[in-house]
Amino acid sequence: MYYVSDDRESKSKIYNDTNFRFNLSTHEIICRLKNKLNYMLKHFLFLSLLVPILSSAQIKITLKISISQKTTDSLFVAGNFNDWNPKNEAFRLKQKDSLNYTIALNLPKGSHDFKITRGSWEKVECEKNGRAIENRNLNLTVDTSMSVNVANWADNFKQVKQEYHYGDHVQVVDSAFFIPQLNKHRQIWIYLPKGYSKSTKKYPVIYMHDGQTLFHANPPRADEWAADSIMDSLIRDGLKEMIIVGIDNDEQDRLKEYNPYDSKYGKGEGKAYVSFLVETLKPFIDAKYRTFKDAKNTAIAGSSMGGLISLYAILKYPEVFGSAGVFSPSFWIAPEIYADVSANLSRLKNNKIFFVAGDLEGSEMIEDMKKVHSILNPDGLNKNMILVEKEDGKHKQWFWHREFVPFLKFIAK
Repeated sequence: MYYVSDDRESKSKIYNDTNFRFNLSTHEIICRLKNKLNYMLKHFLFLSLLVPILSSAQIKITLKISISQKTTDSLFVAGNFNDWNPKNEAFRLKQKDSLNYTIALNLPKGSHDFKITRGSWEKVECEKNGRAIENRNLNLTVDTSMSVNVANWADNFKQVKQEYHYGDHVQVVDSAFFIPQLNKHRQIWIYLPKGYSKSTKKYPVIYMHDGQTLFHANPPRADEWAADSIMDSLIRDGLKEMIIVGIDNDEQDRLKEYNPYDSKYGKGEGKAYVSFLVETLKPFIDAKYRTFKDAKNTAIAGSSMGGLISLYAILKYPEVFGSAGVFSPSFWIAPEIYADVSANLSRLKNNKIFFVAGDLEGSEMIEDMKKVHSILNPDGLNKNMILVEKEDGKHKQWFWHREFVPFLKFIAK
């Protein structure tokens, strides 16, 4: 029990129980209450900072790989977590014995697709009879391990190169267009609206990466955007006509070529690649075809690493690219992008950026995309900065094919 005196002269409080007895002045009581509140506030702030760290924490997955025959080649894991690079040294498997390998990975929580290769897609795993297998899948929620049995390799079977045919309005501009900024050659594609040859008018242009899977092929492929088919359909419905230019990627160095910053995968070549688009390719396209040359009528778009380099391009050249489509961007590989977004924010006065990703691509991708979007559009009132999060979205071409429709409508406004 306690007793509180009402001695106004001393302004003291007397607390008494069976264990102790002490006097506290009013000032001392206030100080102790302040200290207690400060202590609670510090712990609250600590926990508030800790929650997002824990929510984006990575999960450890140990893959145990068994093969049926000895090989002198190194084994690698390629998946949507390393941009499907078939020979990424950071994802080389450790050999335990002649038939067994292992690798420990730290990946974001969520769904991840992968396959095992011997250093190239010509040497990817397949079924025992040589048929291609579906992507293997990891749905990570807790630390775990997974056993994988590789039945055979694609290069053990006679490979017949598939011949693809495209619509007559999809053309190869040059099968070996020179990139002076990188001292490389690359195939360049172009889609011209069906009415192009019968008109004299000019057209807006969209520059897109990963040209190999950009247009609809015959026989059909599972991993294509079919951007030309979408554009044809939307034009029939009244959307304004646009030209699409596709640039093939460098399959071996895609992680470097589409990254403007250095990373553990090598020296970034993205700055030089974007310079090529602005200084070499765009002037060539503008001279050869009837195009509107201004930023308002020039867009850039891509997915994954292509989403990263598209955002970088509009940040560095907002006077060239008026709009950008950033599909499932690989911001995880380029943490420097946040500083670049902040530094170039004032330059994006009338530019339009369309962000989209799916919940099934992993929480880290969604969080990274929202972080960039929050810098660009902190109060959410800028209608030129759109963020779309789809519950069913996966890191696959069918998803980007579908979301290409709202992107086109967005930039056509």
